Amino acid sequence: MNPPILEVRGLRKTFGSLVAVEEVSFSVAAGECVGLLGPNGAGKTTTLSMLAGLIRPDAGEVLIAGRALTGDTDPAKRRLGLVPQDLALYEDLSAAENLAFFGALYSLSRAELRDRGAAALDLVGLSGRAKDPPRTFSGGMKRRLNLAVALLHDPEILLLDEPTVGVDPQSRNAIFDNLETLRARGKTILYTTHYLEEVERLCSRVVIVDHGRVLADAPLAELRAREGEGQRCTVELAAPAPADWIAALRGLPGVRRVAARESQLIFEVADLTVAVPAVTAWLAQHGAQITQLSSARPNLESVFLSLTGRNLRDD
Repeated sequence: MNPPILEVRGLRKTFGSLVAVEEVSFSVAAGECVGLLGPNGAGKTTTLSMLAGLIRPDAGEVLIAGRALTGDTDPAKRRLGLVPQDLALYEDLSAAENLAFFGALYSLSRAELRDRGAAALDLVGLSGRAKDPPRTFSGGMKRRLNLAVALLHDPEILLLDEPTVGVDPQSRNAIFDNLETLRARGKTILYTTHYLEEVERLCSRVVIVDHGRVLADAPLAELRAREGEGQRCTVELAAPAPADWIAALRGLPGVRRVAARESQLIFEVADLTVAVPAVTAWLAQHGAQITQLSSARPNLESVFLSLTGRNLRDD
């Protein structure tokens, strides 16, 4: 593996009594695509903001190619490109004017702005809308322009904070096509999301965070292997299960773990032929009405369930 180009060491950030990030450490090798995965409120955006230098950590440090970032004007920050979750665009400027404005902040020459702006718009499929303002764009097109802005200064490292939030499926696929192209060109990518399928499509390694802490840092294949040959069983009930049922269900034969989400019960089981009859019989005895039952092999969702005891999109 290539040496780390981005290192995070012991980052901590609090907002009053809220500990948003607690001792977060991980690294990203040059040319690697790593997913920073966690539910809403897990500390992903705060971590990314510290990496980009937008907020200052209370403790810890960020290193680029082995050297710690030292402040707002550190020239090493030019090696980073940030795609924020909140759109950073001027709605009344044209797409080309947005690129020219942000490119000027990096002291790009007029020729560089012209060439790189055209290349960035071509990559994200917006060449035909260069003269149009973002206020006339769909949400997905704005997200794609946001990505183009981050690419203008040709950064080595891309920090992406949930870049597909609120976009339609077509735009989402377009964004992923762009990211796969950038990955093939050797860009280093740190991708934050709470969508498992995005991580599984794009990333080779995953850092899972919850409540501001790193719970796992490993290649996807290794994380899946931790679940062994067990299976996941989801039981849909007519009404949410009482909280005190969870402990009882965990003690049934063949059941490894249980989590509840609204009217669903999600089980990690060693053997469906043992666990399912035990679970359904117990639920019937306690007056539960099962409306649907399904099973699947372990995936990233089941890994997260194992680590946290809750579903990825739970708040």
